[in-house]
Amino acid sequence: MKQFFGMSQRGSLDEALRGLYHPQFIMLLSNDDQFEDHVSRLESRFPGVPSIGCIGMGYQNSVVEKGVAIIAFSDGVSAVANVLEQASTMPVKYIQRLERDMQNLGGTSRDTVCIDFCSGNDACVLTTIYTALRRRDISLVGGTGDKGRVSANGRVYQDAVAYALVRNQNGRVKTYKENIYHQLGNYRFVASNTDRANYILGALNGKSAKQVYKDILHVTDEEILTRTFQNPFGKLNGDDTCIISIKDVHGNALACFRQVNDSDVLILLELGDYRAIVQDTIRRICSDFPHRSAIFSVNCLFRYKLFSEHNYMQNYLRDMAALGNHAGFVGYGEHYNNRFVNQSMTCVVFE
Repeated sequence: MKQFFGMSQRGSLDEALRGLYHPQFIMLLSNDDQFEDHVSRLESRFPGVPSIGCIGMGYQNSVVEKGVAIIAFSDGVSAVANVLEQASTMPVKYIQRLERDMQNLGGTSRDTVCIDFCSGNDACVLTTIYTALRRRDISLVGGTGDKGRVSANGRVYQDAVAYALVRNQNGRVKTYKENIYHQLGNYRFVASNTDRANYILGALNGKSAKQVYKDILHVTDEEILTRTFQNPFGKLNGDDTCIISIKDVHGNALACFRQVNDSDVLILLELGDYRAIVQDTIRRICSDFPHRSAIFSVNCLFRYKLFSEHNYMQNYLRDMAALGNHAGFVGYGEHYNNRFVNQSMTCVVFE
């Protein structure tokens, strides 16, 4: 298979599509002002080609912040794209679409992956989608777009998740998740006074969540929102840790970017040697896949900000380019199978 990347910093779809011929699957990453127009024009340019899209930043050798980026697969790929609506209330109502698409596409865990762009309510959406995917052991990689809008096959949807099932006809696929954080000390907290709908974390071990965070890290209210880059929370999930970023200070509570429930067990994390961790990920991928045709990744907005502040973002893209044809998008939350995580990188590698 082949992966195409096209971009325009000024938002010209024609410029971004230059050199793309006979695509079998397309991902659109656009800006808020031009999204609807780009969705419509992309469908006119390649009618009937499965596509999904969202508002967000794309990248390959550089990041497209406010323009448009196109990532497309061809030569040995079969794909189907669709949407689950009512993401905030009842996405399961549409699960038969995904089940039917899996049946029609065929494919197995060895050669097929699900890629999704979501408008919100990610945890519920992923639980719904994965109930269907796990029957065939198909992995999922994706993320949250901006402004609550996504697209599928030339139509724009609100309150929905757009997904694509992509089958590699010439080799394997495998998904990865990269965590650049590790546990800080032996802190262990039981969450309470949570507001699930608004992602509010009220108390830790019976004390104000804001005050606990401030006391441990010796930060002011104003410093909390930047300190989350170095010290997010983590939710234990078996042998894995789901990262929970702090979004805002909410009185004596903390608003987060993912849902926290009463009685969840949380830990405090600290930033590790991210340059070394990236190299470890690259070595692991090279070991698993001596021959790679494409890598599609989702990087968290907070990782993008962190890497940019440390003048590492361009080096990161160069490091990942050593794997071969690497492209992706900056998400507001990352998806990995049935997990909604923050401040992480998820990716799928095609043999």
